[in-house]
Order: sequence, then structure tokens, then C-alpha cells
Amino acid sequence: MNTLTVALASLGGIVLAGVVAHGAWQARRAGPKRAAPTAREEPSATAASERDDTALAGDDSVDAADVEPARRLSKRLPLQLDALIDAFAPLALDAPVGGDTVLAHLPSKRHVGSKLVLVEGLDAETGRWEAPAPGRRYDELQAGVQLASRTGALNEIEYSEFVQRMQAFAEAIGASLDPPDMLEVMARARELDAFASEHDAQLAVHLRARGSSWSVGYIQQHARRHGFVAGVVPGRLVYPSAEEGGPPVLTLTFDPQAALADEPDRAAVRDVTLAFDVPQTAPAVEPFRAWQAAAQALAVGMDAEVSDDDGRPLTTAGFAAIGAELGKLYEALEARDLAAGSPAARRLFS
Repeated sequence: MNTLTVALASLGGIVLAGVVAHGAWQARRAGPKRAAPTAREEPSATAASERDDTALAGDDSVDAADVEPARRLSKRLPLQLDALIDAFAPLALDAPVGGDTVLAHLPSKRHVGSKLVLVEGLDAETGRWEAPAPGRRYDELQAGVQLASRTGALNEIEYSEFVQRMQAFAEAIGASLDPPDMLEVMARARELDAFASEHDAQLAVHLRARGSSWSVGYIQQHARRHGFVAGVVPGRLVYPSAEEGGPPVLTLTFDPQAALADEPDRAAVRDVTLAFDVPQTAPAVEPFRAWQAAAQALAVGMDAEVSDDDGRPLTTAGFAAIGAELGKLYEALEARDLAAGSPAARRLFS
């Protein structure tokens, strides 16, 4: 083999290697953005749930693990009947009844349709209404059924089922049931449902990729920097409440099929939705501020455009207009004694 042949063969090898490398580079460039490698251990869900709101300040250099944990609040109180959203049915007793007896005969189902059913007892010692508990004695009992929820108003079939179920319970413990008139209950249920329908709101914005699409890991990495943790549903991350057991302050969702893919880092995602449920979160925790800050910070970090459901870009002025309308909604809910984040509001708007 002469010198010219060797030179041409070598040149051909170099060109071929260059073509292969360029093809690999182009393929990588065309694929979704992937999470940057890091040696730092990812924060646990428990640690993330204690994170301070400074993780939403909009600085991409802030990592979730660098944020000082916030003090956890106490556990949520047990659900209680509320005259604002429940229809009450007293159960008259001839003599006090023990909590163990009540619990032994309580219906196993806690709902009629989608409406919550609760039974409470008036504690003979404390004089307070509470959920039945072992070892306690109750002078009075009352049952209640929720009048409305996001699935609609309580209907006649559901109310009849509630009465039948409570009648059987009353007979089992030697009590007599005094249910309210069905027509009155239905009227209250329809009125409450109409109010809830007019004052319900779940605010959402879309973050859409400007250039290359995102991998699942890339989305998760950026979200974690701002305090989000994985939710129980594929394709859903949550910014947890400081209240133990409380609903999340924010949610970040994307295509669940991408999250369930065999190779999620190869699945291309171009749109994620950032939202918060207005009636579920108290204004005191500033969910709107957190929502706006998270949208702007994630948009910068992920090179995304912030837009509404119709694809229109959402500017700072647009957020301000939404904030003004939100203030009116908060006032209307509070005027009805259903302030956002209150136990009654959470039950009604669920």
C-alpha cells in the first residue's frame, strides 16, 4: 500500500468519525433537554414539605436543599359538621350512649354519592360536639350530610339514602331520628351549589418550551429547585403546604404518559401547567404570590413562555389583573363565612 493510499484511508477515517460525531451531536441537540448531572443527594419529600417560600423567589441559583426548613404546623383537625354546608338530623337518646357502641354500629360508608356523611356526639364530660371515640359517653348525637360539592348539589336519591342509612343506625343504638324536610334540604342544596359554582376558581398558566423540548428529569430538576416534590399521580409535582395534611399550595403537571415512559429522559415534553386551587388555600400563605413567582422563575430557568389557556402570553400586567379579581373572590367567600382555606370551603370545593 503506497503512501497516497494510506493518507486517503486515514483522511477517510477522520471524515467518517467527524460525520458520526456530528450526527450524534445533532441527535442530542434535537432531543429533549436533560437534567444536569449533580452529585448532591436530592432532598426527601419530608424535607421538601418543610421548605420556606424563599425557594420561590425566582433565583435559579437557589436549590431546594439550601433553604432553611420552616416549622411545621399542627395536624389538621378532624372534620366536623357545619351548618353552612351540611343538613343536620338529630338522633334523640333515652340515655347516654358509649362511644364504643356508636362506633360499632356506624355505617361503613361515609358518603352518599359524592356527599360526605358525618356523625357527631355531645361529650358528656366536655360538653363539646366531636367525632365518636372509644371510652367516651355522649348525651346527644347528630348526623349530617353535605349539601353540595364540586360534583353538584345533593339530590333526592342521595338524601333518601342518607335518611335510610341513619334510620338503621338509630334503631341499632336505640335512638330516634328526626330528619329535616326533603324539600327544604333540596332548596338549600341548590342555593349553595349555585353560590359555589359562581365562586369557584382554579388558576392555571402554561409554561411552553421556546426551543428544545424538555425531558421528565429536566422538568423535575428545575421544579425541585423551587420547592416542588413528586406527587402521587404520574406527571404531577406539588409545592407542599406548611400545614401537615393540608392541600398543596401549587401543582405542576405535565403529560403523565411521558412520566410513565420506559425511558422518561427520552420522552419530549413541551408544555407544563402550573396551578393553584383558590378555595383550598388560605390567602395568608400568599398562594397567588407563590404562583406568579414560580411561573416567572421556572420560565427563566427552563427557557419557557408563560401563557394562558388560549396561548396568549401572560405578562406582569396580566398577573396584576388576575390578582385584582382574586381579591374580589376572596371577599365574596369570606362574606359567606366560607373563607378560602377554611375547613368548610375545602369540603364544599372538593
